[in-house]
Order: sequence, then C-alpha cells, then structure tokens
Amino acid sequence: MDDVRIDELCQRIPSLQVVIPQFRAAYALCQTAFLTGGTLFICGNGGSHADAGHISGELMKGFLRPRPLEEREQTRLCEQFGAPGALLARRLQRGLRTQVLGADGALTTAVSNDTDGDLIFAQPLYVMARPGDVLLALSTSGNARNVIMACRVAILKGLPIIGFSGANGGLLAGLASVCLCVPASETYLIQELHLPLYHCLCALLEEEFFTS
Repeated sequence: MDDVRIDELCQRIPSLQVVIPQFRAAYALCQTAFLTGGTLFICGNGGSHADAGHISGELMKGFLRPRPLEEREQTRLCEQFGAPGALLARRLQRGLRTQVLGADGALTTAVSNDTDGDLIFAQPLYVMARPGDVLLALSTSGNARNVIMACRVAILKGLPIIGFSGANGGLLAGLASVCLCVPASETYLIQELHLPLYHCLCALLEEEFFTS
C-alpha cells in the first residue's frame, strides 16, 4: 500500500486521520478478495446508492491510470476478429470484479412488490455471494434497513463486511468486520467525507493490480 497517498489524503482532510487504521483494514479485505478472484458487492441507500455505483465505476475500468489488456489478449482479439478485434484490443480495459446491489431494476421492483422492500440488497446478495467475496455497505446513519438486512445475509454467507458510516456508526458498526465511522453527523457532511476515502481506496487498489 502506498503510504504517500494516504498521507496526502490526511494532509488535505486532517479529520480523516481517525479512520486510517480502519481504512487500512478495509483495503486488506478488498486486496485479498481480488487476489483470490472474489467479488466486491456494494450497497447503499439513497445518496449512498449513488456512491456504490461511483465506487464500482472506478474499479471496473481505468481510474487514474491506463489498464490495457494483456498483450496475449490483444493478439487473440486481432487474430480472431480482424479490425473489430483490433478496436476492442485498443479500447477494452481491465477491471476488478464488483457488483452494485439494487442496480437491477426488474429484480429490485419485484422484491419490493412481492416480498419486502427492505430485502432489495439482501435477496441478490443471498443468491450471488460466494466464499472469498466481500460486502461494502454504505449508510450515513448506520441504520438503513435495507443495508442492515444485506449485512445479516453477508454474515450468514461468511462474507467480511466493510462499513462506511458517520460518527455514530449505528447498527452497521456492530455488524461490520471493519467500519469507517467518519467524524461527522449530518448526512451530507458524512457523504462528503466518504468520497475522498473511497477514491483513495480505489486508487490504491488500482496501483496494486494494474501497474502498466
């Protein structure tokens, strides 16, 4: 892990120094999952759902550096598909496996209508989670019911949980393997502190897995 990047984060936002030990633990959980072929499941309610998509977007394609395909894959694409393959070889990027829970509108509305709206994250996680996966759960209060239900399923399935919450932590702090409880209480201020933390996390993971 690049301590320079963490030091720079703390210089810009000194209040985040208090969660750096938890941040390092969260990074280690993600690193282990990706090294072993696992998936990072992400969920959040309301504005935190947008943050979940933001995190996935940074991990599934290039963020701060290029992520070209491996040379052997580029060669195969060119040899097998000619000019269209060459286009893919130039433009496809490598990424890290993530899944934003609640992004499937058909499933989400069906769960809300047919079973229980609080299960919109728990249901897909129950079906898709496998050993080696991780759940990253965002809730500014720490008490969003749909997020907490997903955490309980993660525990059932044996997945470690990374929590992002506010100063209180709520129920999430008690369920998470590691919880980054940022020093703020207002929802928008909590979200403003979550963003630089997960940007730093994504940047460090990119540096770890995509060196070219």
